[in-house]
Amino acid sequence: MATTTMPTRSQPSSLIGGQLPRWATPTVGASAVAAAFALNLTTGLAGWFGTAIVAALVFLVIQSIWSFRVEGRRHAVDRLATTLVYSTFVAAIVPLVSVLFTVLVKGLAVMSWAFLTDSMRNVSPRAEGGGVGHAIVGTLQQVGIAAAFAVPVGILAAIYLVEYGRGRLAKVISFFVDVMTGIPSIVAGLFIFTAFVLGLGLERSGFAAALALAILMLPVIIRTTEEMLKIVPNDLREASYALGVPKFRTILKVVLPTALAGIVTGAMLSVARVAGETAPLLLTTFLTQSYNYNPLEGPQASLPLFIWDQITSGTSASVGRAWGGALVLITIVMLFYITAKLLAARFAPKG
Repeated sequence: MATTTMPTRSQPSSLIGGQLPRWATPTVGASAVAAAFALNLTTGLAGWFGTAIVAALVFLVIQSIWSFRVEGRRHAVDRLATTLVYSTFVAAIVPLVSVLFTVLVKGLAVMSWAFLTDSMRNVSPRAEGGGVGHAIVGTLQQVGIAAAFAVPVGILAAIYLVEYGRGRLAKVISFFVDVMTGIPSIVAGLFIFTAFVLGLGLERSGFAAALALAILMLPVIIRTTEEMLKIVPNDLREASYALGVPKFRTILKVVLPTALAGIVTGAMLSVARVAGETAPLLLTTFLTQSYNYNPLEGPQASLPLFIWDQITSGTSASVGRAWGGALVLITIVMLFYITAKLLAARFAPKG
């Protein structure tokens, strides 16, 4: 009886193609950086950005040629695609990290308890001191009022579009939501200013600013909530209906809890969308250098307006305060988001 000899681990296999050594990637990277710096010294290429682009291109070319010769066309194409994916990730994350690092470093340079609690009343743009407390109060009130209007209205509109909306009315609402998603923020401020301030006599105040912010929040909340409701399995709805549960109770007890995490994320995206808006606030509330705890009366400061005001002053002290205001704004948005995610995880259905 003939026996078949199984290949041992030491025997070469024709199914295994060539592979680049482990040191290939760092070697190619070092060579690309050296070539980019050489071009920087010998040609008119200048600046770190141009050098980085040249180094990346040289890296891709050398690696692709080497991989094609050693590993073959299929592996070379796969390696090139993988490198491009990682490159785009780095290209996206580097500016974000750079911005956050810059805001953190320059913002912490002026951060103190006095900066968080004082206002800019009677503080010269050239003088040190002053603070962002009045702007924090204004931002919290304006964003809070806007969310109180926009979140329930947006969720209800999304529920109508997904669960009840049929025919022409649903198409019209969906069309206008799409249009509102792309409107410039200054248009929302201009609408509130002309319709409510000039037309109805509403005072320029934090409340008027909150109405403009609510207009900007609505389409984001509607669209994100709508998508979250659509991905809730229909089997859950049908199981609830089979038990004799009315539709509105099915929405309240089954659909909304299932989609709660996504809905909260959408609400936080809308908050982040409007927390840094400046243009509509210039038209609806403008700016004050003092505390104003009443959003229904008189101008009210906010963090975006505070940053804009300090940057336009142009002095060293005011620019430092602007960086501090930017850090406070980012921190507030981050705290909102973390709190919302914790609440969503707390109340989301288990199982």
